[in-house]
Amino acid sequence: MFPGCKLLVLAAAILIAVVGPPTSAQERTVAVFAAASLKNALDEINAAFTKRTATKVVASYAATPALIKQIEQGAPADIFASADLDWMDYGAQKKLIKEDTRVNLLGNRLVLIASKDSKIENADIRPGFDLAQLAGNGRIVTGDVRAVPAGKYARAALEKLGAWAAVEPKIAMVENVRAALMLVARGEAVLGIVYESDAKVEPAVKIVGRFPSGSHPEIVYPVALITNAKPEAAQYLAFLRSRDAKTLFEKYGFTFLPQPAS
Repeated sequence: MFPGCKLLVLAAAILIAVVGPPTSAQERTVAVFAAASLKNALDEINAAFTKRTATKVVASYAATPALIKQIEQGAPADIFASADLDWMDYGAQKKLIKEDTRVNLLGNRLVLIASKDSKIENADIRPGFDLAQLAGNGRIVTGDVRAVPAGKYARAALEKLGAWAAVEPKIAMVENVRAALMLVARGEAVLGIVYESDAKVEPAVKIVGRFPSGSHPEIVYPVALITNAKPEAAQYLAFLRSRDAKTLFEKYGFTFLPQPAS
């Protein structure tokens, strides 16, 4: 080999070592911003999607309003999964999502939980229900009733049942529904109002009552592509509507709303 050729080969080797090999399919990513209550189900679904497509899913879980505000401020996201319709509507109004990709994917139920060793059992949740008396001197924890979907559903239900005025002083509001779940699990709150899917994944709590469906707006999780989503995101959104995803969502206590796509 001529000396000049040797230098070219050496330079190419150094370039590859510094820059790395060409991007492979395994390095493709989809960024998903999803409501905290979706974590367990989506973690398993994301692993299945990566196994099938070799596209990595980078998921960020938090309270729905915090996520859409981050997206509004320029956070790099491809998919937004909201725990209610209002915040997805907000994303549409701000032109943060592709409206033609929006789908109402999941349903859920609102439940009252206590720690596993609590003496509270089988609360009969109906009009006139005295939740304040049931809590005694303890606190009742839920999401922020002003913005977090679980908290908004909780307040709506308590108002409808005539319990809000008495129970409001006992309400402890937290940043998302999983934080509420953990406080009850650790015994730091006597009761919590969360989604049924949350209660099912935490062995340290038990469901002591279910809120009547008519006592609050229907719990719906819409999902959509972000306006500047990468091409891989459309494949991910399609996977969320598949029969495989339906099976996994139902495993974690969600109701699957659309007709499965495949």
